[in-house]
Amino acid sequence: MTPGGKTIRVATDVGGTFTDLVYFEIDPVTGAQTVRTAKTDTTPPNFEQGIINVLDKAQVKLDEVSFLAHGTTVVINALTERRGVRTGLITTAGFRDVLEIARANRPDFFNLKWVKPAAFVPRHLRREVSGRVNYDGAEREPIDLGALADIVKDFRRAEVEAVAICLLHAYANPAHERAVLDEVRRLWPEVSVVASHQITREWREYERTSTAVLSAYVQPIASRYLDQLEQGVRANGYRAPLYVMQSNCGVDTVAHAREIPITMVESGPASGFWGAAELGRLIGEPNVLALDIGGTTAKCSLIENGQVTIKTDYWVERDRVNAGYPIMVPVVDLVEIGNGGGSIAWVDDFGKLHVGPQSAGASPGPAAYGNGGTHATTTDANLVLGRINKDYFCGGETVADMEAVERALDPLAARLAMTREEIARGIVRIANDNMVNALKLVSLNRGRDPREFTLVAFGGGGAMHAVALGQELGVRKVVIPRGASVFSAWGMTMSDLRRDLFVNRFSQTADEAALAAAQGALDELVEVAVAQFGDEGIARKQLNIAIHCKLRYQNQEHSVEVPFNAGERIDSHWSEIAARFHAIYERQYTYRLDAPLEIVGFHIVTTSEIGKLDLAELPVTGATLASAVKGKRFVDYALEGVHEATIYDNAKLEPGMAFMGPAIVEDAGTTIVVHPGNAVSVDRLGNLHITL
Repeated sequence: MTPGGKTIRVATDVGGTFTDLVYFEIDPVTGAQTVRTAKTDTTPPNFEQGIINVLDKAQVKLDEVSFLAHGTTVVINALTERRGVRTGLITTAGFRDVLEIARANRPDFFNLKWVKPAAFVPRHLRREVSGRVNYDGAEREPIDLGALADIVKDFRRAEVEAVAICLLHAYANPAHERAVLDEVRRLWPEVSVVASHQITREWREYERTSTAVLSAYVQPIASRYLDQLEQGVRANGYRAPLYVMQSNCGVDTVAHAREIPITMVESGPASGFWGAAELGRLIGEPNVLALDIGGTTAKCSLIENGQVTIKTDYWVERDRVNAGYPIMVPVVDLVEIGNGGGSIAWVDDFGKLHVGPQSAGASPGPAAYGNGGTHATTTDANLVLGRINKDYFCGGETVADMEAVERALDPLAARLAMTREEIARGIVRIANDNMVNALKLVSLNRGRDPREFTLVAFGGGGAMHAVALGQELGVRKVVIPRGASVFSAWGMTMSDLRRDLFVNRFSQTADEAALAAAQGALDELVEVAVAQFGDEGIARKQLNIAIHCKLRYQNQEHSVEVPFNAGERIDSHWSEIAARFHAIYERQYTYRLDAPLEIVGFHIVTTSEIGKLDLAELPVTGATLASAVKGKRFVDYALEGVHEATIYDNAKLEPGMAFMGPAIVEDAGTTIVVHPGNAVSVDRLGNLHITL
């Protein structure tokens, strides 16, 4: 709390184009909430400067702030732009080439010129040590540390800055990895070093090795970034704990995030999807299709019964022609495509129009920004079609350079023998088709009917495309959150301190003795999870523990996660757990088997609340809907043609107000496109509900 007793919570989110901020101030006496938002340009490669800029713009006094959370793209950017450090790998004798062999998943199967993605660690920097542990954790051959002195000397000569360690079956018994880790630290105290067991305790050798390598690759970069961020806010007076958004939809301390920064790989998107789940709880919509459209990408995730799905099957740079690189850390289950407001439209050699995945980014940005951008983007197309108000561009902070937009569209129009308006219409429709396909991947492809879900759209571009996407999918309703353009930052203020523990523990389920043994192993793991928080002074009574069991049919390769109900135990509730597995498996794969089950492992989620907010209702002044009308203009709705739309000021809409489309609702950070025939109502929190 501040000296005056007020509680102030701030969250910042660094995106590919903009850096966002949400500020909450709560009066302890009246409970009144003051909410401020701000948005500035992202400042690569010095991302921390963008954070300072947005704090200054929002006039935040850090010495009064009681909670500060931060989401960042620094890890994913370092990976995709290859800006990590030179990394060496130490592994078990005979497994030097695991990274090179990878998996036999070749997406571009019929391309005879296909080239496998290069490993992040070249072969001459991959070294071996003798020693072996079996799959059950038993030592087969003692570890030999004698070779490490020469390995370290070679790494020093090669100017290696980080070392990854991944030994065979360390998920079952990390003793050998710990010994190598301690010896490397003794021989080379100043090097950044990480072992696979510190990150993941799951099987699959290639995935674990890749995870350890990518974590080591970004660790010095992320550590410097977090150090600079913490020093910057501390120098400006911030005294409370500093939290970092993780990919598992929870926040964690900077100290813990600095140890394993790879857990921040999808930091920004995770907060948005958690925010969508929390918003669904507040408005009574537990089943949500969440869509985040920013300047560079569009991301989507499915939330069922208020629960966000967390998985460890995450791949960087995976697409239709590239197998990508696996990272086995807890990440929200999402699909991401290169389609956002800054996505560039282009024509291929066959005269076909495409949108993305290339982006104009923060600099120079879309042509409309007047910063030298020469390529037509989705934002430029929306301006031409009248969906974005050229006289209220970026909330009136920027004058739209319509001459630059026309110059950017002209080459495409000439190439395809079309008008600028036809090109702009095509850009919007193609972008929408790309996003619909992404939404289908997280719904229809997972055995879920999108008609049973509510589409919650946010980000700077979410509200622009949401209704068109919802109509294509047949969803019941679209909800645009208040403050949609900075919604991911808002999600951080609603997040808990969270850690996920994924561990492989193989067990049969044929008899009571096996079930009792499995429960005993689970009890031990729960104590490990609790101990992590105990080391930071958080008592067990402050924790909420959720347990998921990873099950499969006997001899299958992959497993399905089954959540436990409160108080359930393997040894006394096995029939209920097994029945739930059969139902989940059938929904996902369309069939079930009459076969024995195997326990593969456990997923333990441990959370602790750190002052989550309940939003206050917006006041109702009695103003009329007419007072929110800014005027009318003609808008091209692409598929529905051109209509005269009523223009509303979102800041003047109050709970209980309702109107029909065609309409445009203008906000400082986004534009909400309401199609003809849509019914719109404003709820008690200021969110817009659009019935299709």
